[in-house]
Amino acid sequence: MLPVIPARSLRGGAGTIPRPAFVGRQTRGMSDVSPPATPGSSVSRRYATSQASDPARATSVVYGTDVPSESDLRLLGPVEGKRLLDLGCGIGHNAVVLARQGAKVLGVDPDAALLAQARQRAEAAEVKVELHQSALADLPFLRSDSVDAALSVMALATAEDLARVFRQVHRVLKPEAQLVASFPHPVSGLFEPGGAEPAKAVHPYQRSEPVTWQEGPRTVVDHPRTIAEIFTTLHRSSFVVDQVLEPVPSGIPTGWPVVPTTLIIRARKQGN
Repeated sequence: MLPVIPARSLRGGAGTIPRPAFVGRQTRGMSDVSPPATPGSSVSRRYATSQASDPARATSVVYGTDVPSESDLRLLGPVEGKRLLDLGCGIGHNAVVLARQGAKVLGVDPDAALLAQARQRAEAAEVKVELHQSALADLPFLRSDSVDAALSVMALATAEDLARVFRQVHRVLKPEAQLVASFPHPVSGLFEPGGAEPAKAVHPYQRSEPVTWQEGPRTVVDHPRTIAEIFTTLHRSSFVVDQVLEPVPSGIPTGWPVVPTTLIIRARKQGN
């Protein structure tokens, strides 16, 4: 059995059960099974996670729904023998994929139930993933300058204090090491694809209030941020951004807005 190691006080975590594309929210951990979301509700602004029926995506790190995976983007590069942090690992899809590729993976998530699923997934794949139950900004179990790369898929949308998370990730990364993170694209948050007028912008681009939604039995709180806010927070945390990707998902239904739903950013640690 792989251990789940509790750390400091926890915040509620985002769910990781996906739904059919363009119905629910993208969630961390990249799960395989999903109940449908309620059409027209505010949750429809973040799209569903990857589908298990796609064999190529099942064996690759996934950044969002119906957008290119790591097999196409190659943002992390070769991972064999490297120590990688999967921040907000959820049920562990990406963590297990990376471990299968020979990485030494540390998965962190505040939700014990999701970590239990991640542990089961790792055991089924017969790979080792070191799992820690902790808030995303609390990484006391990691030494400074000890991680070769960090990955976070959709989980940072739930971080109330994003600057604190970035500072912790900066502390544990080795010099010039990279952080690859995906977020719900702020442009997709303008629309309600399940509403009466799915292509009409009904929300402001700059939103200051948190967005609460249900992922099965879990209540999830997102903190919407613009691209400028994320970029500035990275810069102030001593990261240099070298890649910004805004892929438009495939298979958008007729009448729905043709806009990017996933924002992918790669940044490198600068200084100590």
